[in-house]
Amino acid sequence: MKPKKLNAKLLWTQFEDVLAPRLGLSVKERAVYSYLLRHSLVVGKLRLQFAVMALARTLGLSIGAARQAVRRLDELGALRVLERSKSGHLAEMRLPEKIRAIRLHKNGALEAMGAAGMGVPGEASASSLETTDFLKTWALRKAIHDRERGACFYCLRRTPGKVRCLDHVVPRVRFGRNSFRNLVSCCIECNTRKGDRPAADFLRTLYRLGRLTPAELDARLRALKELAAGKLRAL
Repeated sequence: MKPKKLNAKLLWTQFEDVLAPRLGLSVKERAVYSYLLRHSLVVGKLRLQFAVMALARTLGLSIGAARQAVRRLDELGALRVLERSKSGHLAEMRLPEKIRAIRLHKNGALEAMGAAGMGVPGEASASSLETTDFLKTWALRKAIHDRERGACFYCLRRTPGKVRCLDHVVPRVRFGRNSFRNLVSCCIECNTRKGDRPAADFLRTLYRLGRLTPAELDARLRALKELAAGKLRAL
């Protein structure tokens, strides 16, 4: 099925006035989203194959910054990475009105989805909690961030919203799920530096770098075990 013809003026207005500020996109994330959208849905393609290295070079970004931007856009639902391989990424781009964290009113105005009516924190049963995809909605992603109380799960540094993201403790390339047992709120720096390494190894690296004290390292390793055991609930 071909994508519908786009109203470029409306699309740009929605992106600049609502989507970017509502999702807290950084300048780099805005550039990556705009570029990928331009080369996919805007020209009539539902999906786009791209290499992060080429994307970074075109936009004048470091490879790490480009990779992190793609990762966070995926977390926010602005795009969906379907495949990752040595040849690049295959992604499905989403228009503002298709992003779960945004809703479209009859007058065409976009508004961020609030907690009401979304399966809000506090309403999930124990059984449904285990199967809940915590990347699915803005409210569920916020629940993970709220659980860490504004601190990075790994380095414990206070993390403002604009430099905060969600990290898979067990990476998705190793079949890590989007469950509350596997997602943590962290700073962009830790998210980028950790990559696909085991979380415990990354915590020990932070300790060797002097970012964690011995007591903090022990506490973080215990927190990892509690997370995996389901003791650090997000709802």
